Amino acid sequence: MSDDEGRLAWATAGAVAAGALMITVGLFQLFEGIAAVASDRLFAEVGDYTFAIDTTGWGWIHIVLGALLALVGVFVLKGSGWAYGVGIGLAAVSALNQFFFLPYYPLWGLVIIAFCVFVIWALAVVLAEVNSPS
Repeated sequence: MSDDEGRLAWATAGAVAAGALMITVGLFQLFEGIAAVASDRLFAEVGDYTFAIDTTGWGWIHIVLGALLALVGVFVLKGSGWAYGVGIGLAAVSALNQFFFLPYYPLWGLVIIAFCVFVIWALAVVLAEVNSPS
């Protein structure tokens, strides 16, 4: 196996891992959003927080963002070139969203942020490998 074939194999594996993790994070966000819309008492009460939004509002944000992440994750698994860049952007928005949501559910938010950072890294590596001159 040549060096170029080896790098392409690693890039493909990274794309598969990133796509699968995007679907997973999307589903996590979707379920988190459904839980927030269904029951306001599930999440911690936040006093004077700068980004305080009603948990129902946060729930709808999570539902929309989760559905988009899962959908783009499917396209990443299909190998659509546009999905890599969109996936990086959505993962960054998702991490930022979870950062603002930390006071409501801190441990879960940190787990999702870590997953989003891995997705950004994996998709960036794939884009670098695909676009690198051989």
